[in-house]
Amino acid sequence: MKLVTYLEFGKEQLGLVIDDKVYNLKLAASVKSALKMPETMNEFLKAGPHVMSVAMEIDQMIKSGMMGTKSQELSLVTLLAPVPRPSSVRDGYAFRQHVMTARRNRGVEMIPEFDEYPIFYFTNHKSIIGPGDVYCMPDHFEKLDFELEWACVIGKKGINISAENASEYIAGFTIMNDLSARTLQMEEMKLNLGPAKGKDFATSIGPFMVTADELEQYRIENKDGHTGTRFNLDMKCWVNGKQVSHGNTGDMDWTFEEIIERASYGTYLYPGDVIGSGTVGTGCFLELNGSGLLNDKNYQVQWLKENDVVDMEITGLGRLSNTIKRFESDMSILARKKSAVNS
Repeated sequence: MKLVTYLEFGKEQLGLVIDDKVYNLKLAASVKSALKMPETMNEFLKAGPHVMSVAMEIDQMIKSGMMGTKSQELSLVTLLAPVPRPSSVRDGYAFRQHVMTARRNRGVEMIPEFDEYPIFYFTNHKSIIGPGDVYCMPDHFEKLDFELEWACVIGKKGINISAENASEYIAGFTIMNDLSARTLQMEEMKLNLGPAKGKDFATSIGPFMVTADELEQYRIENKDGHTGTRFNLDMKCWVNGKQVSHGNTGDMDWTFEEIIERASYGTYLYPGDVIGSGTVGTGCFLELNGSGLLNDKNYQVQWLKENDVVDMEITGLGRLSNTIKRFESDMSILARKKSAVNS
C-alpha cells in the first residue's frame, strides 16, 4: 500500500496511490464501511492497527476492481511530505561504506564502535518538507549538500522494543534527503556537539509512505550477526538530470529494527516518529568530493546551488524531487562569529 498526503481545496488529505491515481482514503472508507477514516496521516498513524488493516482492505478492493471510487491523476496532485508533522525525527548512521569512506577521506581510521551499536541524532521535526521547493538561507549555500537515504515511519507506541519484535512497530518506508549545510555543520562539530544548524533547516521525505508488504518481493537475507528485515532496493540520486549517486538499501549494516531497539531503550517511540537510515555509500557530495580529491588534486568539487533540482529514486518507494531556492535575506550567522580570545 502506498499512502500520500496531498492538498485538495487547500486542505490536507490522506490518499492511496494505485496505478498513478490518488484515491481519497476517507471517501473510499465511507463507501466501504461505517468506519470514520482519519483525514490526515498523523491521525491515521495514531488510530492503530485496525484502521491500517481497513485501509489495506480498501487498497486491495480498488486494485481488484471490486470497489469504484473517485480518483485524481497523481501528476496533477500537490503532494506534501507523507508524514507532514512527525512527532520526532531521528537519523541513523547505518551504512558502513559511507562512514568508512568519509573517515578515510579525512585521514582517520574507521572507528570500531560502528560495529558495536547503531547510533542516531535528532533533527528538527518541524522542518520536514515533501516534494517541491526547498528554501535555504545564504549560509546554507556554504557547501550545501544532499544526502541519499531512506527512512521508516513508526506506527505504534512502544518502549524497550527488541529488534526481534521491532518490525511490528514500522508503519512504512519513505525516501529521505537529509539536506546538510556542511560549513555550519563542520564548524559546530569541532566543539563535539551537533549536528545542529547544519541540519535543522530542511529535511525532505516522500513522495509516498510505502507499507512493508509492497517490498516483500525485494526481501533478502540479513547480514551475519544482524536482526531485522533487509531489502534489495536500488538507491539513486540525480542533480540537474546528471546521476551523482548509486547505492542499495541492502548495503545497510544496521537494520531499522536494530536502530529502533536502541532508540526505544528507556523511552517511548510514538506513531509518526520518523527514523532515517543515514547516508548510503556515495550518497552525498561530501563523500564524493573527498574521494575525488584523494585520487586527483585537480578534481572539481561540487555543492548544491540555487535552482538546482535534486531527484532521488528508490525501488518501490517512488521518486522524490526538490528544487533548491534562496530566501531573500542577507542575514549571516557565519558573519556574526566572535573573534577568538587569546589566552
